[in-house]
Amino acid sequence: MRATRIKREPTGILVVTWDDGHISYYPLAYLREECPCANCKGESLFGQTYRPPKLQLYTPGMNELDTLAPMGHYGVIASWKDGHDTGIYSWDYLRSICPCEECSKVRATMT
Repeated sequence: MRATRIKREPTGILVVTWDDGHISYYPLAYLREECPCANCKGESLFGQTYRPPKLQLYTPGMNELDTLAPMGHYGVIASWKDGHDTGIYSWDYLRSICPCEECSKVRATMT
């Protein structure tokens, strides 16, 4: 699975067209909430899993995408206007969090 086109809309939506023809619409605040980096989602080390606490803090610029840059053929790395820039969104991860109704139904059947 790969993105063939990515476009940021002025409305704060990232539109991703996939190689299978599916189109995903990601609100920027949703993308930031789903940041896959270890500081946001946690990590596993030596058999121990660390999950950071969910902070309900809003910092200026946290939901404003500064840049979205390619990360090889693997995915994209997001840099947010509050300085956060460690989230690498692989193509598989980005597709797995597609918020559309069709993808949500598929995820529901998998759990």
